[in-house]
Order: sequence, then C-alpha cells, then structure tokens
Amino acid sequence: MRLAVYIGKESRETDRMISDLFERLSAAGHVLYELEEGESPSPDTDMLLSVGGDGTFLYSSKLVIDSGIPVVGVNLGRVGFLSENRPEDVAQALLDGEYTIEDRAMLKAVVSPEVSSVSLWDYALNEITVHRSGAAMLGVDVELNGEKLPTYWADGLVVSTSSGSTAYSLSVGGPIVLPESKVLLISPISPHNLNVRPLVVPDTSVIKLRMHSRDGRFSLTADNRTVEVGEDVEIEIVVAQFSLKRVRLNHSNFINALTEKLFWGEDVRNLR
Repeated sequence: MRLAVYIGKESRETDRMISDLFERLSAAGHVLYELEEGESPSPDTDMLLSVGGDGTFLYSSKLVIDSGIPVVGVNLGRVGFLSENRPEDVAQALLDGEYTIEDRAMLKAVVSPEVSSVSLWDYALNEITVHRSGAAMLGVDVELNGEKLPTYWADGLVVSTSSGSTAYSLSVGGPIVLPESKVLLISPISPHNLNVRPLVVPDTSVIKLRMHSRDGRFSLTADNRTVEVGEDVEIEIVVAQFSLKRVRLNHSNFINALTEKLFWGEDVRNLR
C-alpha cells in the first residue's frame, strides 16, 4: 500500500514507537511518505496515518475531505476516541489485514450571507458550534426541519455528530451515543434556563441557526477551526453528502474505550 503520514507535532517524529511502526511497514513493502501542514495526499494514496491525538485526527480529516482516502489514527496521547490505536497495534493490524473501513458522518455549514473565510471552515467531523464572543449572553434561534424551537439563551450551542458525542458535546452535558448511530445532537453551552436539555434528532435533519446578542458578533467553530461573524448571518447545518472513511482495527471496542478513557463504571461496587 501507499501510505501518507501526517504527524501532528514535529517533536513526535523521533518517537521510538513511531520509528518502529514506519520500519515495520516499510519492511513489509508498504510505501510511506510524509505530508506537510496543509498538504493533501496524492490521489494514488491507499491510506492516511494520522499520528498524534484526536486534534491531529480532526486536522487529517480536513486533508482527505471527500477524496475517499481512509484515515487511521495512531495515538501518542492519553484520551483519544478518533485516534485510539497504539502504534504497535496499528502496525500489526495493517500487516495482517485485521481492520475494517467505517463511514463517519460529517457536518456541512452553509452560511448566508457568505463570509469570505468560511469556505475554509464549512465541514466538521465532530461538531459545529456557535459561541458568544463578548460578555453578553447569546440568544440562539433554532429551526429544525422548518419548525421553530424555543430560543436558547446560553453561552452558545453545539451541533454534533455521533462521533462528536465524546468531544465538546460531552463536556457541556450532551449524551454519549455509539458512533454508528444515525443522529445529531443539539446541546446548549451553559444555558440560562435550567429546563433546557440537549436534543437528539435524526441525521436527516436540517438545522438552521440565527443568533442575537448585545455584542453583535459571535464565534463560529467547525471542530477546532474558528472564525468570527456578525449576527446578521444564518447558518444551515446538514450532514454532508460524503462521509469520512475511518480505519477501525478489529479489536477496537467503543465501550471498552469509554471504560478506559473516561473511567466509566469506576465504583468500588464494580470491583469483583
């Protein structure tokens, strides 16, 4: 196979585990080449190795976008749900063919009127977020499939995929859902009203957002990329027409990952 490699931090290039991974794959006849920041893989690439953590994986997803090139996460950090695999496990799985390719839904944000820099930010794997830029609270008017919801008064709002349920959405109190679930999550950030709760909707939904605040501006974020826009815009969020191809090692297990990384079920009564 022809394998592209994106390394999140230059300091990790000398990591011995990564060197061993590359040496094992090269010795087996695979061709590896490294991508510079902002560089997309060549069309003849069979797979992209994202070396780092979940942040690196999100950036790598932007590099492959709608090319159909699958991405495998090689984790050098501690908490990782997209990039959860140890280097030695990746090497063995690729050499033995012990992996599958799964489809992960991506979000698309259409901003009207168009903002010049938004074309760089309009796709997201985890979530699209609106957030207040100043001290004033943000009012978010949400329209779901043409039906208006009560205004969210909060610091902001997170619209996430099932992949993003363990990311920003989780930190603001959203539910955890299995990655293969065909849903979107709408979760307020620090809502002013305590009766406001996260909402789970079908991934076929069309979600429109309009914001108003005394500050007159707010931040629009797609995964880890942010741009500031004015309150005169409308944001339409839908599932993109293409998905991200993610490599899942056969031994990978989402429930085990929750237990290991989030200490789910840590209770003395469960120690048997």
